[in-house]
Amino acid sequence: MPVLSEELRNRIRAEFPKYPDKRAVTLPALHIVHDALRMVSPAAIVEIAELLELHPSEVSDTMTFYGFFHDKTPLGKRRVWVCRSISCMLRGGEELLAGLCNRLGVKPGQTTADGSVTLEYAECLGACEGAPCMLVNDECHMNLTEDSAAELIRK
Repeated sequence: MPVLSEELRNRIRAEFPKYPDKRAVTLPALHIVHDALRMVSPAAIVEIAELLELHPSEVSDTMTFYGFFHDKTPLGKRRVWVCRSISCMLRGGEELLAGLCNRLGVKPGQTTADGSVTLEYAECLGACEGAPCMLVNDECHMNLTEDSAAELIRK
């Protein structure tokens, strides 16, 4: 039974005209699948490779180069990245991460038991002017305290 629905396959195929060849669609295809399924399983890698006319190892190599993609367990409904850059660290980023770990009962890289939040850390989110910061799904939040971060998670 296929992992990728026909809709996902069509979304990947829709990327073909935007790029010089199918190989160049590898990263967009991984994002499409990851966003839809909250992970990219080994079976999905094989199916992406078939669509792109690549060997699965080529798709896997691209995927594992980036720390963004999950391959073993799906992400929670919300993905929270806490920045650990030097700017954020100096302004309380480590304490922010520790506080969220405590409140959520998870370690970085884990998902809460109810599947609502996957907590991770990023080496840099590129928002140093607003340190400490975190990314909730695709939205950056800056100048956080442990309380304001917890409130964002609660919402």
